[in-house]
Amino acid sequence: MERLLIKNFFRSKGVVIGLGILLIAGLISLKIGKEFQDKNQRILEKTAQVQQDNIDRYVGYYKNAIGKALYFIRFGITNETSNLSGLSIGQRDINPSIACVSITSLEGQKYTSELINPMYKLLGNMDFSFVLIYFFPLIIIAFCFNLFSEEKEGGTWSLILTQSQEPVKILKTKVNIRLISIFSILIVLLGTAKFYLNIPISAPFLAYTLIAILYLCFWFSLCWLVISFRKNSNANALILLFSWIVLTIVVPASINAVVIRLYPISEAYNTVLDNREGVHNKWDKDRETTINQFKELYPQFNRYKHPKNAPFSWLWFYASQEIGDVEAQTSAIKLMEKLQQRDTFSHYVGMLFPTIHTQLSLNSISLSDSKNFLNYIVELEQFHKQKRLYFYPKIFTNSSALEEDWHSFPVATFQDKVDINWLRIIIPFLLIIGLCLIFSETNFSKISNT
Repeated sequence: MERLLIKNFFRSKGVVIGLGILLIAGLISLKIGKEFQDKNQRILEKTAQVQQDNIDRYVGYYKNAIGKALYFIRFGITNETSNLSGLSIGQRDINPSIACVSITSLEGQKYTSELINPMYKLLGNMDFSFVLIYFFPLIIIAFCFNLFSEEKEGGTWSLILTQSQEPVKILKTKVNIRLISIFSILIVLLGTAKFYLNIPISAPFLAYTLIAILYLCFWFSLCWLVISFRKNSNANALILLFSWIVLTIVVPASINAVVIRLYPISEAYNTVLDNREGVHNKWDKDRETTINQFKELYPQFNRYKHPKNAPFSWLWFYASQEIGDVEAQTSAIKLMEKLQQRDTFSHYVGMLFPTIHTQLSLNSISLSDSKNFLNYIVELEQFHKQKRLYFYPKIFTNSSALEEDWHSFPVATFQDKVDINWLRIIIPFLLIIGLCLIFSETNFSKISNT
């Protein structure tokens, strides 16, 4: 019986086409992921060279004015890209993975990113997570929507009832055949990704694989639940397609609208405005007032003096840059808090919806989510502060730029850690899959009487 069911399944041209589409779409997504990784690597290599060229140029221009040279010189810090980001690009194509900043006011430099065609950003990347979340469920629906109804509509179900004591077992066998075929494509694609994207066998990769398996199991369990109501093929198809639209498009868009409504980030504008006003209005204020504010922050620089009644000194200039950041700090902190609240809210609400939970979990494991970017911003702040405090004494004593070993400032790297909460990943899937199976088994328990 099983061999006959397998032969009947693979005889259908639609099955071969569906599996072929999945395989081709998956391979294309891996190619896109590889191109994304290669692009990041090229940018990193170019950034290191550009930084050194930038340093050499301005040190050559301002040999005896290190303060002026440092106004132009930029130091780079990269947000290290996980190999898994080739499978789930997430927000990496929107948020910058490399920042090059001078030691002037930081708030105006934090969120500078590459200029990209807005239409390209709207469409996004067809990475593997996109194929997994959107394409795989459609093929599962196409394979499963008429598992039971085709038997009734073809007049074979009555024959099955008379010849088999466990008619539901035949339906389960048919589902298992489809499940194995879909999972085979998934394993082939993940196996290919492991070598093609050079992904090490590690906890994050195993977690990624587990999430993908559980996500597909959810769609199979949902299909099993729908066909357990014993409706006709058209009704099953409509219900499952409606579920796909709601879970993959309507719900994510609605939650995004709710997040924007609950956590508006007007602080983004206020931060930029406060910073610019804080920096530029120092030209109209008493120089000593600004310097005294600066020395309250850094008492170690008390010995440096601003020439009396002088309109300009590098001590005053960099003090005004620092105080400009301080005056924008309240808005900047609120902005970071709002972004963290958005991320936390999305994760908790997303646990109720497998599509959202899958996407957020895959991005988190791949270090391509908003949390990773927020951690990177915190590291950028520390990086900027370390550079400022190192160069301030040299600037305030007007050291020669030629005295500095500029080759000792390579592009820095921020390495974030993957935090895998196995229970938080697995439990939402198990609960929803379990509910679907329980309700479907209740429905199928009455099938022998139909």
